[in-house]
Amino acid sequence: MSATGLNSLEKKAAFSLATVFGLRMLGLFMILPVFAIYGPELKGYSPIWLGLAIGAYGLTQALLQIPMGILSDKFGRKPIILAGLVVFMIGSIVAAMSDTIYGVVLGRAMQGMGAIAAAILALAADLTREEQRPKVMATIGMFIGLSFTVALVIGPVITKSFGLSGLFWFTAILTVLAMLLIQFMVPNSVNKAPKGDNVAMLDQLSNLFTHPQLFRLNVGVFTLHMVLTACFIYLPLKLIDSGLLLENHWQLYLPALFGSFFLMVPFMIIGMKKQKEKEMFAGAIALLALTLALFSQLPNNLTTLVVLIVMFFAAFNYLEATMPSILSRIAPAGVKGSAMGIFSSSQFLGAFVGGALGGALSSSYGESGVFVVMACCAVVWLLIALGMKRQTKSKSFSFTTAFASEQQADDAAEKLINMPGVVEATLVHSEAVAYLKLDDKQADILQIKALLNP
Repeated sequence: MSATGLNSLEKKAAFSLATVFGLRMLGLFMILPVFAIYGPELKGYSPIWLGLAIGAYGLTQALLQIPMGILSDKFGRKPIILAGLVVFMIGSIVAAMSDTIYGVVLGRAMQGMGAIAAAILALAADLTREEQRPKVMATIGMFIGLSFTVALVIGPVITKSFGLSGLFWFTAILTVLAMLLIQFMVPNSVNKAPKGDNVAMLDQLSNLFTHPQLFRLNVGVFTLHMVLTACFIYLPLKLIDSGLLLENHWQLYLPALFGSFFLMVPFMIIGMKKQKEKEMFAGAIALLALTLALFSQLPNNLTTLVVLIVMFFAAFNYLEATMPSILSRIAPAGVKGSAMGIFSSSQFLGAFVGGALGGALSSSYGESGVFVVMACCAVVWLLIALGMKRQTKSKSFSFTTAFASEQQADDAAEKLINMPGVVEATLVHSEAVAYLKLDDKQADILQIKALLNP
């Protein structure tokens, strides 16, 4: 078993779980580039209902994300994941069989009820060693980003060939494939990672909601996904108006997404190496706000739209990639699962509000109203983000402990916090676990382990 790389079990867990997560997100994202064009064909259509159909999954995801994670801790990861996928598949079938906008909204809401993100991440943590866990989580994150790119490319192609119902039937087929992967490819977990690192704990949520730095991140991810969902109410129509046929939209999205990745990577490197992460983060929000404002003012010619879409996705991808990393450093030791649960719920709630608000704005104020209001929301986010504190470099660790009493654990915690390289320490005697944030260049891991296991 390599100490520096993933072993065979971890590789299998990483790629199978990442594929399951990616397939599910692909099914959710494919509607974005096509629904503004095909939605008006449904009975009962109105701009408000169109927005609700795009964002409905976000509300049920936000409400059920934390409870499903907690249930997975009680009843097992795989049973809860499979149950969630079944619900997701039923929702896809309901949407596929609907010829009214109301049926599609119901189906999308049911898709969101299969809220398995927390359970998948918890299973990934169970199947990996502490030092290899970030690599597995990064693999899952990469597949989520890839699924978004693929959705923008193949969504219009599938819908052009098979219609909107065909898109939802394709999503149901992807869900069956994901269920087969869970049942036959994903390893069974024999251990559980420390609870506080991967599953939300109800008694911690109230304090984390009011944590000043975490609050800024939660507002940020809410705003980012609100903007994304609201923009896709009109963006496909703008491309049609510019003369680009729906089935050719991938010819714009694909190079624009790749171009945005090339643009964002240098800024990520500068932010990390030059300790300018806060400035780069604020700059990305400013770029997002500027792009949204330009969308509302500039004419719908293809060249302008290509430039603006590249700018939009450069800002979006940078912010989407960096916020979880910042969260992992800001979250207090031992409550990362709870912090991530609130963060994920904020993300999905933003998607719902973006759909609902975007639909309402388009009904009352038209295309420019949507982009102007979203630009103002991005400016408000920028002002909030400027209050973020610079974070010292640290990594999160969890260690088993062997203390005879609560008092002995408290004494050890007092000694720990005064040791070189220990940024934060939380000892949970009832779980026999210690959650630490360490500067691993200064901390003596062997000395820490000796203290925790007297």
